[in-house]
Amino acid sequence: MVDLMPRIVEQDMGPHKGSDVVARASRLVTAFRRAGGTVVLVRVDRPGVAEQPPGSGFVPEMQPQPGDIAVVKRTIGAFYGTDLADRLRERGVDTVVMTGIATTMGVESTARAASDHGFEVIFASDAMSGMTAGEHEHALTVVLPRFGEVVTTDEVLERLR
Repeated sequence: MVDLMPRIVEQDMGPHKGSDVVARASRLVTAFRRAGGTVVLVRVDRPGVAEQPPGSGFVPEMQPQPGDIAVVKRTIGAFYGTDLADRLRERGVDTVVMTGIATTMGVESTARAASDHGFEVIFASDAMSGMTAGEHEHALTVVLPRFGEVVTTDEVLERLR
């Protein structure tokens, strides 16, 4: 769950509103926790500032729970400069399901690195959004299929059953 923070979720997104992305991601988080999966919640801190802007924590629906992995990144992707790959491997994770905002920023950067680290990648296409509908659609149809499988939230949930 990449960058589901109030200051990002509240921006004008396309094609999905931030609140819709959070609602779908929340369904996935609940299902993964019930299935005994690992939930990774990622947020970004701006480097070099004395205080983070308001809304820099996780949205209420994405508060870390016991057993989750919380990552604070200082770059676009969640792997660089963090121990995320090691923490996933310690838990035997071999596949990551990507959600978040923005599709062509934190989600794509994290997915590229996940692939580089040898993880299989699945994209929940409607549990992410771009800054515009056009860039989101381009990512889903051209870029992201090169790194993994693009499916809907409902398809991911069906696979967990």
